[in-house]
Amino acid sequence: MGRVLLIALTGGIASGKSLAAARLKELGAVHIDADALAREVVEPGTDGLAQIAEEFGPNVLQPDGSLDRAALGTIVFGDAERREKLNRITHPRVRELTKRRIADAAAADASAIVVYDVPLLVEGSGHRGLGFDSIVVVQADTQARIRRMVENRGMSEQEAIHRINSQATDAERLAVADVVLDNNGDVDSLIEQVDHLWALLRAKEAQDAQEHLSD
Repeated sequence: MGRVLLIALTGGIASGKSLAAARLKELGAVHIDADALAREVVEPGTDGLAQIAEEFGPNVLQPDGSLDRAALGTIVFGDAERREKLNRITHPRVRELTKRRIADAAAADASAIVVYDVPLLVEGSGHRGLGFDSIVVVQADTQARIRRMVENRGMSEQEAIHRINSQATDAERLAVADVVLDNNGDVDSLIEQVDHLWALLRAKEAQDAQEHLSD
């Protein structure tokens, strides 16, 4: 099995990360959605959900047996100790599922470029040890992000500010970035940057493959 090129893609809320991810997927990247995996590991019948119910009580379950995210959120919001208990249940499971998806991608195509789409890369510890080849941050100014949330998501300005403040700062994300995509312009500008990034990634993948053959 070959080793794929593994890229972490992150960015704050309303930064344009989802648009960048969609474009990379269009271009041929294997897209792994960290949020989707986080939901998958707590689906009904999983040991992840069973452990959450055991730790936080039956009130975190819906009548159909699925996770009541609002009820769980009420319990862990503002309580660092309980949130850490939740993370100890979910993070290892998400990490292992991610590794399996990456291995599946490598088995299907050793030259694949895998984009791990993770909003809370900086905030969480569950993604450590995955061995990213590059971390890509989609960046937009705070005022631009507030405007997008108000205009496109129906939030009030205060709600938008609260959501931004609940995440890592721009400085914290930029500190881990290998590549920064600037999304303060229009959609075409971001797409152009993503296309350029893709060309660089393909060139790196080809170089790595050639070096592997030479070994």
